[in-house]
Amino acid sequence: MTTTAEHIRITLDGAWRQARERARADLDRPEFAPHYTPDLDAARAITLKQMRMLAESGYARAGFSKAVGGGGDAGGAVASIEMLAMSDLSLMVKAGVQWGLFGGAIENLGTTRHHERYLGPLIDLDLLGCFAMTETGHGSDVQSLETTASYDPGTEEFVIHSPTPSSRKDYIGGAAQHATVAAVFAQLITGGKSQGVHCFVVPIRDENGDDLPGVTTSDCGHKGGLPGVDNGRIMFDHVRIPRENLLNRYADVEPDGTYVSAIENPNRRFFTMVGTLVRGRVTVGGSAGAAARVALSIATRYALQRRQFSAPGDENEVLLMDYLVHQRRLLPLIARSYALTFAQNELVSTMDRIQTTPVDDVDPQEQRELESRAAGLKVANTAHATRAIQECRESCGGAGYMAENRLTALKADTDVFTTFEGDNHVLTQLVAKELLTAYADEVRGMSPVEWMKFAAVTVSDIVKKRTAAQQILQTLVDTRKDNEEDGSLFDRGTQMAMFESREQYLLSTAARRLQAASKREENMFDAFNFVQDHVLHAAQAHIDRVVLEAFVAGIDSCPDEAGRELLSDLCDLYALSVIDEDKAWYMEHRQLSVERAKAVSRGINERCRTLRPHVTTLVEGLGVPEHLLGSAMLDGPGTDAGRLG
Repeated sequence: MTTTAEHIRITLDGAWRQARERARADLDRPEFAPHYTPDLDAARAITLKQMRMLAESGYARAGFSKAVGGGGDAGGAVASIEMLAMSDLSLMVKAGVQWGLFGGAIENLGTTRHHERYLGPLIDLDLLGCFAMTETGHGSDVQSLETTASYDPGTEEFVIHSPTPSSRKDYIGGAAQHATVAAVFAQLITGGKSQGVHCFVVPIRDENGDDLPGVTTSDCGHKGGLPGVDNGRIMFDHVRIPRENLLNRYADVEPDGTYVSAIENPNRRFFTMVGTLVRGRVTVGGSAGAAARVALSIATRYALQRRQFSAPGDENEVLLMDYLVHQRRLLPLIARSYALTFAQNELVSTMDRIQTTPVDDVDPQEQRELESRAAGLKVANTAHATRAIQECRESCGGAGYMAENRLTALKADTDVFTTFEGDNHVLTQLVAKELLTAYADEVRGMSPVEWMKFAAVTVSDIVKKRTAAQQILQTLVDTRKDNEEDGSLFDRGTQMAMFESREQYLLSTAARRLQAASKREENMFDAFNFVQDHVLHAAQAHIDRVVLEAFVAGIDSCPDEAGRELLSDLCDLYALSVIDEDKAWYMEHRQLSVERAKAVSRGINERCRTLRPHVTTLVEGLGVPEHLLGSAMLDGPGTDAGRLG
């Protein structure tokens, strides 16, 4: 008989439940047990060995399209790599680089000649690659990369060159040791004219692991975390590659040097190319969320066995989880993990549908919305992981600081997730830009100054688009009961209306401020800076609303009545926690009275107390198998988690 916890886990697993269950089974081997290995050589060897074991079992093939011999299961591929994060973040990143970024570049930007030559070997790990996009001088601003690929019609070759110290490819996973080939992003120059950034297949090492002529690689060495990933740097000194090594799905260079592309607009061409690589950003966000669920599972299980201080008149010490302050530390974070997982599931479903649709049939508007949603949820998931793992570490006291209990490794490994695949502040700004210009194609690639000029004359009222079960959500809003009583804060329609009104107000006022600033400020960059904080706040409000809608839809998908009731209470806790965090804004804009603001805090306390008897069920529902917890303190109650030293 299926338990409530199992029903909840199945619901949270979503459409790719089978892929997640297979991953749980595949990772139930001693070789995939979580480990603490700070030695770089040892950690890298372990990660590569794990990768080869996954390859032998066909772990990655399903993620590639059927047209190239894969299983055509893009969503399942993302779900599978997310699950690797529960074992080891180094393994997840290494797999993501090899099969997601490097493999994705070959498949999505290349054509038949590249697919036939590279995809089989890279899937089976007979060919190890890396994804050489980021440079020392340019990370988020990919269009300004400095590496050049100059075409020589005399030899029909591209010459790959690093013209400046800042053009060095930096932080590249696999570049330090294992990769023999790189997918290199560089400015394509032919006939003395730059055609923008394109991707090239560039060999960097021979079969002995030595740098090829003109290539200089170096090791980034110790990082804050991820010891199993061999991050490195690459410099090119006039390295020649055949013309055919240009990944030419969207543009090509004829033997005589003529540049051809079906997409005439350079900005559209660039963003069409990078848009096909959205899976990497989706995976990073989901994997950060998975790591947060591991940390919350560890910390909550510990709080259910660790006792501290005796209650008056009672000989027994009190469980940590029985303290309201401890409940308020962990339960809202558990609620947010559920919310973000439901939102991630919807994102992956959308990505899978779009990426399995013939490219000529993809609606450009839907593609843009997918990219914006991927950016927003990457921000939300990675920020949540950073916050949740830190809180879990602190809530376990000194025990949480011990390497054997894994929380410090989770913290170190996920810290950079807020940076790679797009800096979180830059991505939040991207979300706002897309919203405020109604996904207008013209805004792609615009600098802040250019965007300000555009927005000043084109921004209009934002049309809200529901992102989940539209009929259910609209009914909840239409039947809400708004009043000053505490109980109304538990009304789902009221919660949704509060999220929606904040988003709508922030977006509309941001639009007006953009227009006003553009008229007042002589320098358009100063005008942009003047409203940047408001723009970021508007984007955050949008992300929060999208996540809440996904949670509401997720509740409805649970087949178990008891499970739906628990998820509903958890959704209350998520919604009230978000309102509480932005309580100042709600009060400043008179959407919360002082008394009603106090009721938000009381509501959070009430939901914590309601959920306390069901904490074990909720933690089991997070879907982290016991063999992947990797925390020694869960083997017994411990002796002194309150002090260290």
